[in-house]
Amino acid sequence: MIVLPLYSGLTRADQDLVFSPSPRGKRKVVISTNIAETSLTLEGIVYVVDSGFSKQRFYNPITDIENLVVAPISKASARQRAGRAGRIRPGKCYRLYTEDYFVNEMSSHGIPEMQRSNLVSSVIQLKALVLDDDAKLTSPVGFQVAELPLDPMISKMIIASDQLGCSEEIITVSAILSVQSIWISVKGQRELDEAKLRFAAAEGDHVTFLNVYKGFLQSNKSSKWCHKNFINYHAMKKVLEVREQLRRIAQRLGLALKSCENDTQVLRKAVTAGFFANACRLEPYSHNGMYKTIRSSQEVYIHPSSVLFRVNPKWVIYNSLVSTDRQYMRNVISIDPSWLREAAPHFYQQQPLNVNRH
Repeated sequence: MIVLPLYSGLTRADQDLVFSPSPRGKRKVVISTNIAETSLTLEGIVYVVDSGFSKQRFYNPITDIENLVVAPISKASARQRAGRAGRIRPGKCYRLYTEDYFVNEMSSHGIPEMQRSNLVSSVIQLKALVLDDDAKLTSPVGFQVAELPLDPMISKMIIASDQLGCSEEIITVSAILSVQSIWISVKGQRELDEAKLRFAAAEGDHVTFLNVYKGFLQSNKSSKWCHKNFINYHAMKKVLEVREQLRRIAQRLGLALKSCENDTQVLRKAVTAGFFANACRLEPYSHNGMYKTIRSSQEVYIHPSSVLFRVNPKWVIYNSLVSTDRQYMRNVISIDPSWLREAAPHFYQQQPLNVNRH
C-alpha cells in the first residue's frame, strides 16, 4: 500500500506523486484536504471515504481574527466528494455520517466565502470608484492604497517606504506576504526549524523573509537550493512575479524605488506605518510569552512558526491573528514603541502606551 498526502502546501513534485500510476500489486491511498473536491481530478480513484468535515477560514471583524475552524460540509461538497469516485470505472463513496443526517440536517450549500472573509480591500476598491459621498477616501494616500492589489495595511506599508527610503525591500516583503507560504511543510518540524535558523533575523520575520529572498537570488534562483533549505520553489517564482508587478504600480504612483541596503530600522518603521494598529506589548513578568494588544488589550501569543517564538521582544507588531487553542500572531517583527506615535499620532494620541512598564 502506498499512502500519499495531498494539500495545497505541498511542493509541486510531491503533489504530482498522487497522479502517477500505482506500481503493479500496490494500492494507492490519497489522504486529502478539500483541495481534491474541485481543484484536481485524480484518475483511478475507486473508493472515497468522506469524513463530513473540512477546515474553513472565518474572519471575525470585531476581533480582527481569522479562525481556522473544522466545520461540517454541505450537501454540495458531499456530492463533489462522491463524484471523485469512479471517474473512469465504477466506484463507491463511504460517508462517515448517516443518511438521515445528510437528508435532514446537512445544509444544502456552504457559507459563501464573501460572508466569512475580510472585505476591507473590496470596500476600498469600491470607494475608489467614488460611487457615493459617504466615508470618502483620503487623498492621495487612500487612492494610492486602492491602486495596490494588496491588503490595505500592506499597501500603506509600501507607500510609507517611499519617504523612508526602503521601497525595494518593502516591496519584496509585500510580495512574500502575498503568497501562501514560502516554506515547505515537512514531516520533521525540527528540520524546518533548523532551515529557518539559517535565515533568521533577530528583528523578526519580515527581515528573515528578506534574507531568504537574497539567498534565492544568490543561488541564481535554483530549485535545488530551495529544496535543500525547505523553501517552496514555485512560491518563490510567484514572489518574483508579484514583486515586478508591485514595482510597476509603485512607479506609476510616483513612488521612488530606493534600497535601504542593510538598514533594518527604516524597514521596521515602514512595517510599523502600515500595521500600527497591530501593536502588542509583552506582559510584565510573563512566563509564557503572553502579549496584550494595544488596541483592545486582547491576550495574544507569538506563533510557533515565527523566528521570534520564545524570543519575546518587549514590543512587536504582527500581520495577522489566527485562532486555534490560543490567539496567535503571524509574521511578527520587533519595534520601538516611540515609532507608533510617529506613524499614527491620530491613533495613539488617546492610547496609553506605558513604554516603561518593564
